[in-house]
Amino acid sequence: MDFSIPPELNDLAARVRRFVDDEVIPLENEIDVEAGDIAAIAELRAKAKAEGLWAPHLPREFGGQDTGLMGMCLVFEQAGRSLLGPLALNCAAPDEGTMHLLLMAARQAQLEQYLTPLANGEIRSCFAMTEPAPGGGSDPTMLRTRAERRGDSWIINGDKWFITGADGASFSVVCAVTDPDAPAHSKASLFIVDTDNPGFRVVRRTPVMGSGGAGGHCEVELNDCEVADDAMLGGEGEGFKLMQVRLGPARLTHCMRWIGVAQRSLDIAASRALEREAFGGTLAEHQSIQWMLADSEMDLYASRMMTLHAAWRISEGDQARQETSACKVFVAEAINRVIDRSVQILGALGVTQYTPVELFFRDARAFRIYDGPSEVHRMVVARRILRRAADGRQATGLTGVAGGLVGE
Repeated sequence: MDFSIPPELNDLAARVRRFVDDEVIPLENEIDVEAGDIAAIAELRAKAKAEGLWAPHLPREFGGQDTGLMGMCLVFEQAGRSLLGPLALNCAAPDEGTMHLLLMAARQAQLEQYLTPLANGEIRSCFAMTEPAPGGGSDPTMLRTRAERRGDSWIINGDKWFITGADGASFSVVCAVTDPDAPAHSKASLFIVDTDNPGFRVVRRTPVMGSGGAGGHCEVELNDCEVADDAMLGGEGEGFKLMQVRLGPARLTHCMRWIGVAQRSLDIAASRALEREAFGGTLAEHQSIQWMLADSEMDLYASRMMTLHAAWRISEGDQARQETSACKVFVAEAINRVIDRSVQILGALGVTQYTPVELFFRDARAFRIYDGPSEVHRMVVARRILRRAADGRQATGLTGVAGGLVGE
């Protein structure tokens, strides 16, 4: 793995940081994304385009900066210093993941109809996979939404839950079972559904801890939702495969953005520690505070290295499922530790709305659940370890040992 960073990527990351610090952060208290403050976001987006910062993840043919996945690690962290940053640069979830999925799986007509306006920032999207219990959530093999062929069309029926960005989205990528008798990972397919389809309805936004972001987290109902055969994304039965195409890199891009949030929290806490005096000196002079700062710095360092390594593996053509799951668990928990310590260092100020750290604290808690809870990813990592152990039993000399210690 080459740790050298091309000068152009360093320059882009530095320019994104300046843009977020100078243009985005000053507007954090003025722009209400959840209320649909589109005009102010549009101004920021126009500036981002003018400065060559737009859609860093996309190929240049779609107006992006073509950074590649490892370059995204650098740029997305800087964009993530503000919760508005990714939205201003058009690299926010869920649209960023949808763009990647369309690039990987869409036909030319689908690219023109959906990716082009999404890449231009003209529309928003959502990804409708999660269902209310007892449907599919962390275990997508439990999907209950059905799509049945009827002539040249598909009729989709089902309920979706916690669909990020659904309110106001122009289209949704819907996961539905097309062959209930097929093997577990060949049952589902993906469909692109226009949200003005009479059979597609956003029931309501779900009130959540922290901010809901643009479009909220919504309940969605599909009731005899009819789509043409060419609305299918990829092939029939490829739904689970394509979900991983989307969700694997998306877990890493979430990590990248959240590292930026946590770094800003640490910066705010460290700055406060240099100013606040107590017990005969500044907070920064007290060992307990120094240790919290050091622990946070180490958490962020490890998070960056894990994210970069997983991104490198994917860039080399590996699915990197083990690395991606390990990264998702570690970073989600590490950034929560960093933000929590920052609140503690800030003291009473940390739980007020005079700094953004209290919002970061509330928003970050969900990161341990979104895109697969930590427990599910630990299960993925453990299964790999156990397969490796099973394959290596002969080499360890444990074959045939039924009980007790070797050599007893």
